[in-house]
Amino acid sequence: MRKKILSVLIVFSVIFVVTSIAVSEIDKKKKDDLFKQVELFSDTLAIIQTDYVDEVSNKDLIYGALKGMLSSLDPHSQFLDPDTYNELKVDTEGKFGGIGIEIMIKDGLLTIITPIEDTPAWKAGIKAGDRIVKINNELTRDITLTDAVKKMRGAAGETVSLTIFRESEKKVIEFKIVRDIIKIKDIKDPRILEDGIGYIRLIEFRENTPEDFAAAFNKLNKEGMNALIIDLRNNPGGLLDVAVKVTEKFVDHGKLIVYTKGRKQSQNLEFVSGERKPFLDLPLAVLINEGSASGSEIVAGCLQDYKRAIIVGTKSFGKGFVQTVIPLSDGSALRLTTSRYFTPLGRQIQGKGVLPDINIEDGLIKKENQPGQETNKAKVIFEQLENKPEEKTAPAASLEDYKSDNQLMRAVDALKAIKIYKNR
Repeated sequence: MRKKILSVLIVFSVIFVVTSIAVSEIDKKKKDDLFKQVELFSDTLAIIQTDYVDEVSNKDLIYGALKGMLSSLDPHSQFLDPDTYNELKVDTEGKFGGIGIEIMIKDGLLTIITPIEDTPAWKAGIKAGDRIVKINNELTRDITLTDAVKKMRGAAGETVSLTIFRESEKKVIEFKIVRDIIKIKDIKDPRILEDGIGYIRLIEFRENTPEDFAAAFNKLNKEGMNALIIDLRNNPGGLLDVAVKVTEKFVDHGKLIVYTKGRKQSQNLEFVSGERKPFLDLPLAVLINEGSASGSEIVAGCLQDYKRAIIVGTKSFGKGFVQTVIPLSDGSALRLTTSRYFTPLGRQIQGKGVLPDINIEDGLIKKENQPGQETNKAKVIFEQLENKPEEKTAPAASLEDYKSDNQLMRAVDALKAIKIYKNR
């Protein structure tokens, strides 16, 4: 018996040793390959330094290499030089100079995720999905996100020329947009629309959003809210944990809201609801469109998985990557995609987006002229020439005349039906 046990132990020891040798051989090959590639890089660097027509600083060469390296990974990873990293930190404070758009590289083209509401880009008529093919008459072919941001940001009052290709209309449109100081509000004009149905528009998920959302929610509660519409149209996302905090107000305590998966175990995270007194009985609708991305998709996807809300609008953008900003020693940083996120039922958002329960295109509900009211054709034509309404994005909810917003009104009708059903 002892001999058998000893022989088994010897076999296991041999297997372990063979496995260890195999693993170490694989690691050695990987390291050898890495050293070869690093040697190739250093050789190229040396040749450029000695033979290139102009003298280039080592810093510029290394920064250029890092930008290319990060941009080759995916549309969201990027190298941030010190100036760009500082701009990013200013951005998170909610105030900066520019035109007010969220951008990414998609299909090799500089693509607008969404125009930020009430900014120069929004007012000019820029739309989610527009492709920027020129900035100040310079082609954006092979441009990096960092360079694109630098070209479009600047002093308030200066003009930026953008040439846009709008695929939905198959046409090129020229825009001249005057930069302004961009001040981003997390929450926009909470109010009761009708029949106790509350409305909160979330512009972006930033550090103060949970407190602002709670204040808006409490305000509507005091005004007699008995149902709620959360408008996430053209909301490009923001901070992951903030999106979780907003969602947990409507989900059972301890329920999974979103989870992430990466290469490292430490990147596999689960975010669960920590809200002790969630609002579980409040009828809920969420508005999304092609400009709803990242954090917006976390909220919509979770509430849809649990059948906690009716999702109304059009398919969301489909940004399901999580980026981590990693500072470097010289004041620069890496913005690196470290994981993907998934809805509670395991749906991957990246490239797919969230499909609404009620699909309805954006647009205005046309009102018939009342008897005795004739349309002044000249006035309409001149207004079109001056304002170019065909190029403008209709506001997600005009508080003066919200009933003209067909997506919003479909959400209102859905909540009315739910309330009738519950009462019966």
